[in-house]
Amino acid sequence: MSERGPALSVGLDVLRLLAATGPAPAATIARRLGHPRSSTYHLLSVLVENGFVTHYPDERTYGLGVAAFEIGTAYLRQDRLERLGRPVLARVAGATRATAQLGVLLGAEVVYLLKQEPARSIPLVTDVGVRLPAHLTASGRALLARLPAVEFEAIYPAGTPLADRTGRGPRSIAALRRLIARERTTGVAIEQGYVSVDIASVAAAAVDRRGRPQAAVTVSVPSADFAGRRTALVDAVTRAASELSARLR
Repeated sequence: MSERGPALSVGLDVLRLLAATGPAPAATIARRLGHPRSSTYHLLSVLVENGFVTHYPDERTYGLGVAAFEIGTAYLRQDRLERLGRPVLARVAGATRATAQLGVLLGAEVVYLLKQEPARSIPLVTDVGVRLPAHLTASGRALLARLPAVEFEAIYPAGTPLADRTGRGPRSIAALRRLIARERTTGVAIEQGYVSVDIASVAAAAVDRRGRPQAAVTVSVPSADFAGRRTALVDAVTRAASELSARLR
C-alpha cells in the first residue's frame, strides 16, 4: 500500500475528531488518535493548506475549515432532512407569517439548511449555509438541550470562551448550562437580541426514533412584535418540530 492510503485514513480521523470535539491543540489530536506528533503536525499543515482545517494561532488550536464545511453542507442539502423538512417549514411560515428556518448542529455552531420567508419578510443575518455560534441562537440551544451531557461537555469543555455579538446572551459555560436547563424543561428555546438586537426567535428540536436531536425548526419576528405573539409562535414551532420528528421516525 502506498503512503497516500494511510495518510488519507489518518486525515479522515483528524476531521472526524475535530467534528466531534471542536478546535483542539495538535498535541491533543495526536494523543487522542495515537499518532506521532511530527506526522500529525505535517498532516495538519496539509489539511490547512487545502482548507479542510483552520489554524487558530492565538489559541494554538486547529478546527474544521471551510472545505470540510462545504462538503458537509453539500451532503446535508441532499439529505432527507431537506426533503422532509421543506413542507413542514412552508406550513409553519404560512401559519405564523414569520420567517422559518431549519438548522442543524455542527460542533459548537448551527448551520442553516433551509429558509422559508413569508410575503413580507424581515432581514436576517442567517441564510442557507450560514453558521452561527450555537449558544447564541434559539435553534442551537434547542438542539444542545437535547444532547446527552457527555456530548455537551465535549463541545463545551469547562472554561471555553463564548462568542458575543450584541452584548446579550450567556457569557460562560455555567450560564449556558443554566439557560438550556430551563429551555429543556419548556421544550423550546427563545432568543431575543442575542444575534440581532431587533429580532426574536423561537425554536424547537426535531428528534429521531432514539430521541436524538436532528434539526431545529425556528421562527423569527421583529422583537417589537414578539411579546404579543409569543404563545402562538411557541405553539406553532412545537407542532412543527413534532411533525418533523414523526416524519424522521
